[in-house]
Amino acid sequence: MAHPNVVFDQANRNAAPKGRAPQMIMDAPPLPHSHTTLEQALDKGLKAALAKVTAGLSPIALTAAYTDWALHLTAAPGKRLELLEKASKKAWRLAAYAAFCAAAPNTPKTCITPLPQDRRFRSKAWQNWPFNLIHQSFLLNQQWWHNATTGVEGVTKQHENVVEFAARQMLDVVSPSNFILTNPDVLQQTMREGGMNLVRGWQNWVEDAQRLHAGQKPKGAEDFEVGRNMATAPGHVVYRNRLMELIQYTPTTQTVRPEPILITPAWIMKYYILDLSEQNSLVRFLTDQGFTVFMISWKNPDAGDRDLGMEDYRTLGIEAALGAVQRITDGQKIHAIGYCLGGTLLTIAAAAMARDGRDTLKSLTLLATQIDFTEAGELQLFINDSQLTFLEDMMWDQGYLDSTQMTGAFQLLRSNDLIWSYMIHHYLMGERAPMIDLMAWNADATRMPYRMHSEYLRQLFLNNDLAEGRYHVGDQPVTVSDIRVPAFVVGTERDHVAPWHSVYKFNLLSDTDVTFVLTNGGHNAGIVSEPGHPRRHYRIETRADHTPYADPDHWRDQTEPVKGSWWPALTDWLAARSAAPCAPPPMGAAAQGYPPLCAAPGTYVFQQ
Repeated sequence: MAHPNVVFDQANRNAAPKGRAPQMIMDAPPLPHSHTTLEQALDKGLKAALAKVTAGLSPIALTAAYTDWALHLTAAPGKRLELLEKASKKAWRLAAYAAFCAAAPNTPKTCITPLPQDRRFRSKAWQNWPFNLIHQSFLLNQQWWHNATTGVEGVTKQHENVVEFAARQMLDVVSPSNFILTNPDVLQQTMREGGMNLVRGWQNWVEDAQRLHAGQKPKGAEDFEVGRNMATAPGHVVYRNRLMELIQYTPTTQTVRPEPILITPAWIMKYYILDLSEQNSLVRFLTDQGFTVFMISWKNPDAGDRDLGMEDYRTLGIEAALGAVQRITDGQKIHAIGYCLGGTLLTIAAAAMARDGRDTLKSLTLLATQIDFTEAGELQLFINDSQLTFLEDMMWDQGYLDSTQMTGAFQLLRSNDLIWSYMIHHYLMGERAPMIDLMAWNADATRMPYRMHSEYLRQLFLNNDLAEGRYHVGDQPVTVSDIRVPAFVVGTERDHVAPWHSVYKFNLLSDTDVTFVLTNGGHNAGIVSEPGHPRRHYRIETRADHTPYADPDHWRDQTEPVKGSWWPALTDWLAARSAAPCAPPPMGAAAQGYPPLCAAPGTYVFQQ
């Protein structure tokens, strides 16, 4: 008998061709479109058209932020006088530095030091005249604008952040590192190669422009293919519905822990970041350590999925997967692992199960996952009512948020690394950075449904409903403090998506034993941290539920770093909370409606 959640055409039990999803008939039809009047459609259509010109940024929100800053600065003569004084002092500093450079033109001495994360001027060539004077002048100017856009009394914090961010973006455009005549490294390369680097750079630009226009992936991504050299851990899809496929991976040990692992990845990208190449696959590492692993592979939604909401992702995603895993493993409790947005949804599901008295989970592991969004980093720049309304109207028009629109926002947050550094190396130096599996995965982006993304941004980012006990599942709210299973929480030091201070707040909200790990790296590279990866370290400490709270910076300063990957720490933690090894479970459970449908990585992962 087929599982009651979904009815398949018998022919679709076999694997569908790559790039095509299996057709299916659901017993519950999609939600109807929200009713929109003609007048509302006019307003929404206008803003949706405008969004195509502004890359999804609301000009009204930007104008409001600028006006707030400008009016308060106008009404602050003391602040303006302070800025005049700072400008005079910086001018004298630069003049004194110029005089010093005239006597010692190639001095390593500086009058201002770049921020630690600013790598634009690290080359020794920037210490030579006149480039030392050029980049020092730029840094002093950048520092002055930071002083001008911050610390103006009366400006709301969100508006201050937007204005400071916008000023920084505009200054980054005119950085001397971005131009041939003011970048000594580019000049040296040009003279050394007789200008051939610029010829190659022009060819690179033309190729990138053609690929972008054709909707193709970046150069080199074709060398990485899902199912060939990425997402190759063996297994089978054992369940499929309109929103996800559930993959059960083949065990690699004679015995396994009886408690299975279910991994819920984010649906903002394809699932296989946790099963990249053979040497850096978290799935393979877990199976090699004697665990039975299941993974959700989300569908890439289109306009027809516009009305799928957060509750659909919880029920058709996590709840359906938990039910399948328990039936296949004979009712065993589950070690649940969630990554990024998938971890947030998993926490919501765990809180709902705890509220309802359902004893399904054995443990909860959250990787770079935010629960409290009050310190969500620079992503908060794009989160206010004006900006969200603008974004919602753009999604209303097309039914989803496109991957290119999300990519643009993330690139702005790290424009020096992801935009200008790319331009310098690829177009001015004429050098193609080799494609790696993580970059190829990053280029395989997905869309997000209109309703789900709107609910996520408003309820979680804007209103912080989950952390403050207002997020409803059913007709009652859920709270993180109801979760009683032990938690393993991982933050990454250089995370621009889920800053580790924000991830750490799980300690403040929960009422259970929490093992917190802080690892070096960013949102993706810090999680894909296989043993043997060079220059890796992490900090780890377990806090019992009755232990007094320690603020994140104090915790970091008091916790000694450990060299190596944090992955073995996770498997040791899971093993300590698992029963003795036993024979592996069967692949699927055909008698209960979960037959193996096709080989991993399934079909949804190929949707473009």
